[in-house]
Order: sequence, then C-alpha cells, then structure tokens
Amino acid sequence: MTKTPAPARPGISMEAAERRRARLAEQMRVGKMTRTLVTPEGAAIRLKLASLTERAGALFIDLAIQWAVMAAMWIAFVYLAASVGFGRMNVAFAFLLVFHFVLRNFYFIFFEIGRKAATPGKRALGLRVASRDGGRLTADAVLARNFMREVEIGLPLQFLFMGGDQVGAWIALLGLVWSGVFMLFPLFNKDKMRVGDLLAGTWVIKAPKAQLMQDIVSTVTSPELGSRFAFTPQQADAYGIHELHVLEDVLRQSSPEIKQQVATRIRTKVGWERGTGETDLAFLEAYYAALRKRLEQRMLLGERKSDKYDVGR
Repeated sequence: MTKTPAPARPGISMEAAERRRARLAEQMRVGKMTRTLVTPEGAAIRLKLASLTERAGALFIDLAIQWAVMAAMWIAFVYLAASVGFGRMNVAFAFLLVFHFVLRNFYFIFFEIGRKAATPGKRALGLRVASRDGGRLTADAVLARNFMREVEIGLPLQFLFMGGDQVGAWIALLGLVWSGVFMLFPLFNKDKMRVGDLLAGTWVIKAPKAQLMQDIVSTVTSPELGSRFAFTPQQADAYGIHELHVLEDVLRQSSPEIKQQVATRIRTKVGWERGTGETDLAFLEAYYAALRKRLEQRMLLGERKSDKYDVGR
C-alpha cells in the first residue's frame, strides 16, 4: 500500500524567506550605524554614521589631491632649479617642505571649517563632519581633530624614516606600533571615531542630498476618495500625534506586508468595515489624511493628543 504524500503546507517560499532574512540583516546593519541626535532647539534628528570603508575612501581621494598638488610643486621646483641654477635651492627646498606641512594639515582645516564641513573627498562620498552634541561645528573642534591627525599618523611616520642604526630601528618600530594603535582605534568603538574625533567631540556622518517627498495628504484629494473614506471624529480620535508620525513612516518606507498588518490593526481599533476593492494602501493614506486633519483642528482649538493613551482631561 502506497502512501499518498501530504499536501504541502501553505507558507512563505524559500525565496521570500531569504529576501526577508536579507532585509532584516540589512536593517540591523543600518541600525547599528544610526544615531538619534537632539539639537539644542530640542529637535530629534536621525543620523547615519560613516563606515570605515567610506572614511578610508574619502581620505584616499583627499590624499590623491594633495599628492597631485605636491607633484605640481615638485615640477615647478625642478623647472626653477634648471632655470636659476642650484646655488640657492636650499631655501627653495625648505620652502617646499614648509608648503608640504601646511598643505598636509590646513587642507583638511580649510574645507572642514567651511559651511559644508567636508573636504572634497568627503563631499564626493556624501560625508561631513558634525558635532556630537548637536550644536554648531566650531573652529576649535576642527583644529583639534585635524592637529591630532599629525600626532596619530604624521609624527610616527617620521620615526620610520630615521637613521638606520640600532636606536633608529627601535624608534622606527615604536613609530610603527604607534601608528597601528591609532589607526585601529576606530575598530574598537561603536561610533567609528578617531582619537581626534573623541577629543574634539565630533563624528563623521553621511549627508546625502535630501529630496522633498510628496505630501501624503495630496494623494487623497478627489471627491470620490473623500466620500469613500468618510471617517467620523471618533474614529479619527483613536490615535494621536505619535501614531501619525509612525503611520507616515509606514506609508513612505515599509513593505506591503507591514502596510497590511498596520491597516488591519487600525480597522479593528476604529471599527472600520473593509469595502469591496479597498486596498490597504488607499485605506492607510485616507486615514492618515483624516487623522492629520483632525489633529490640526484640535490643535487650533488648543487641544493636543500626544498618543493613543492620551484620553484628555
């Protein structure tokens, strides 16, 4: 007697499960690099920290620019030496060394102290320097974080090129260890900060170009939709300002599955019967518009409902 195979249980396909796991892993990774910053005015802003790869890429671009400038200066130096002779080249060579020091340090200070708070390398990768306390990036902080770079990298690298005797070898080894400690420091703190960032009270964040998004309320403008989703004041009063912000995030960023779950919860709470052909997205957009309109009316009258637990007085 042969067994009839049991029918497959309905469920999530392997591909959908893999996509969901990948999406959750990406959300966890992004969440680890996201911080909430409260400005002195009391506004909460979500910031995304720059990764070590992005910071290294920005530094590589900035160093490439500096090397290009120094290469041009060396070509001019050689041309000048060939033109006027090598008799007074010691002064010119000393000037070249001073120029290299100024370029190496004040290049970063000049760009980061400006309005964009970013060097060309950082701007190319959408990064900028910001103050960790939410205030304005000050000149003292920019100077501290950049002069500290000389202690972190510049000074120990000079040790590597000292004399070839035994003492010079030990000093070179010390410089190598010194550089390694400072260069690996960002790996051992969650905010990926250099020692200069730690002392200056700064961090490097992502600063993508912001694009204004369409107002969700503008999608519910036709009389047909307005009559189809006619919510009572009691139904609109079920939620408050906090839920309005959460609902906006759901409409802008969440997956269809999340929209379906949220729509089901709202329908249950407000006692809304789902009509024929009614989609979850259309319902959520209509309820968002009704909730926002209701909150605006109540705030005009001096009443404010902070969330669904606020029953008023």
